[in-house]
Amino acid sequence: MTGPPTVREPARSCRLLPLLIGAEQQRDPGQDGAELAVVLRAADAAGLGPDALRAAEQAGVVRPEQDLLRLGPAPGRHSYDQAPLSERQAAHRLLASAYEDGTRPLPLLYHRAAAVLGPAGQLADALADTAARLAGRQRAGHAECSAALARSAELTADRTVRARRLVAAAEQARLAGSPTRAHALLARADRTPSSESARGPAELVRGLLWLRDGPVADAQEALLLAAELLAATAPEDAATARLAAMEAAWELGDTPGYLAAVDGFAPLGGTDGPTARRAAPEADPPEPLRPQRPAGTAARARRQVRTPQPTRSLISYRTGMSAVLRGRPAEGRAPLRRLLTAGDGPGDEPEELLRAGAAALVVGDVAAAARLNARASAVARARGLHVLVARTLEHLAYAELRAGRHARARAHAEEGLRAAHRTGQRNIAAHQHAILALVGSVEGDTAGVAEHAHAAQEVAGRHGLAQAATLAQWALARAELSRGRVGEAAARLGPLVGTGPRRGHFAVRMLAVPCFVEAAVRSGRSGAAEAAVAEFADWVAQGIDPQAAGQLARCRALVAEAPGSEPLYARALAEHERSGGDFERGRTQLLFGGWLRRRRRPRDARGVLTDALVSFERCGARAWAEQTRAELRAAGQAGADPASGPLTRLTPQQARVARHVAEGATNREIALQLSVSPRTVDHHLRNIFAALGVRSRVELSRVMTFGDGAE
Repeated sequence: MTGPPTVREPARSCRLLPLLIGAEQQRDPGQDGAELAVVLRAADAAGLGPDALRAAEQAGVVRPEQDLLRLGPAPGRHSYDQAPLSERQAAHRLLASAYEDGTRPLPLLYHRAAAVLGPAGQLADALADTAARLAGRQRAGHAECSAALARSAELTADRTVRARRLVAAAEQARLAGSPTRAHALLARADRTPSSESARGPAELVRGLLWLRDGPVADAQEALLLAAELLAATAPEDAATARLAAMEAAWELGDTPGYLAAVDGFAPLGGTDGPTARRAAPEADPPEPLRPQRPAGTAARARRQVRTPQPTRSLISYRTGMSAVLRGRPAEGRAPLRRLLTAGDGPGDEPEELLRAGAAALVVGDVAAAARLNARASAVARARGLHVLVARTLEHLAYAELRAGRHARARAHAEEGLRAAHRTGQRNIAAHQHAILALVGSVEGDTAGVAEHAHAAQEVAGRHGLAQAATLAQWALARAELSRGRVGEAAARLGPLVGTGPRRGHFAVRMLAVPCFVEAAVRSGRSGAAEAAVAEFADWVAQGIDPQAAGQLARCRALVAEAPGSEPLYARALAEHERSGGDFERGRTQLLFGGWLRRRRRPRDARGVLTDALVSFERCGARAWAEQTRAELRAAGQAGADPASGPLTRLTPQQARVARHVAEGATNREIALQLSVSPRTVDHHLRNIFAALGVRSRVELSRVMTFGDGAE
């Protein structure tokens, strides 16, 4: 076996060992270093003695760690990239000899392939076939398979086969969480003159990459094109492309595009049911739901493709979602519920589990959604599907959020955010940021809400993520509401829950209506609140969210005339008892307690507000708990006043007015927030000035901020 040029033993060790590590990392870009035993076998084949490792380690060019050998702090010119071609080839030959026991055929074939130049048909075929076989059985890492397929393409003379192998390498790089490498491999495939047979797979991989880390409108177009190109030769891949196009349309908030993609599946002997046999919506959707789309996109999306007999779960999913998005939720509930049963439900494929989890949310079974998404996450981890783990955690975090388990939602979203960044999936990261912003709006983390919402909107704006953008805006508004800034909250939420071109995502906007109603009523916009409640009532009747019945009763209490509010608050609390969830129960108790206080029933108010405080403290809603303490002070709760500071000289109501002044609110804004008249606010201000010895709002703000020592 020929090795690099012979020099003194320590110098040769310092040169060869980093080369071997680099060559192994070329084979498997996903590993950090190389297996120590493999490198030592290769070094032994090169004739290095037993002291070779010690010499290289002392020189700082390698660093052994348990069973791995990594590059040291000073590999310098000894690195793989700096070595001449002849030395790199020699290193690959040495490593091939280290794998010649035949137990690991892929590394053996890769290093043999890396040691030769020019076309080598038989070796390229053997390498590609082995990589494809092991990838299919999940017996090798995606990064390793990608490198093997890319090297086999380099040794392939046939241009069409070369292009297809480059595309296959790109798909494995995508699954390895290396989108930059995947795009580079696709670019090489695009530059390779070949037949059309490679174009369909390339568009599928490109569309899937953009769906997770790019403009989703571009992803939608690429996926629809892939479905067309693959329909005749690879119907299963065509179905995958069409399902992904449905997801892209959902991300965009593009209802017509979603339905068109559903309709592109050919009816199969009626097995999809009457809904799926309809080739188009019964009526055009309202104008705000019909975004500008490139000419021909909808027609291409509806073009039916022949697919293999689908699973029963896929049939139920397509049938149910088609009915729901066509405005027939009652018709869609039965097939979607079948997804949650043992007979028609998903097996252990993560994609099917995620679809079942989405169906569970649509029918209002948040417990099933959390369970199915947790299962999808566990399966993805067990199978080493790292690129899918981030997505399963996004779905799981959202399900926990909908269930009112905010601490769990935060834990899953934070882990999912790290996984999304590791695998280069910015679109999923944007969703995780939006979820974390919503959790922060419950916990009272104003700075965290702003940071996560900004991060979500930055990507959502560029990539067209309508759902993430809506969630982020809702989070910002709820944070304003938690601080009593009802005017700002209403201004943010109004367009989202309205019917104009700025309306929020169709799957989210109704969830934000209770926040809008509260903000609108408290800021003097009762008319807008009443219109929103009417639409919300129709949505609640569909049974999509278990918290919605209690929220609806609360909204009706807010817009009702005074005598009729109390029974509605009582009904809301009864609904909360049935559905569970401390946060929503606490919000209803806070509003009811404030209503009782303003009706001069302080004893009743204190009882309800104390319950609200317990609810908020149980779920960690700090800002909402502070609002509740302020209401308790206003209701005369003993021990509710701060222990020290300027507010000790003020009555509870004066303290509330002073806080709002310090936040920059006008007398009219304070009056709206406290449900009093501007004249009453002015009266309180005069008494506050006298009690604190200040002469202006500016001085009052300084005292509230810095205490008595302010100049």
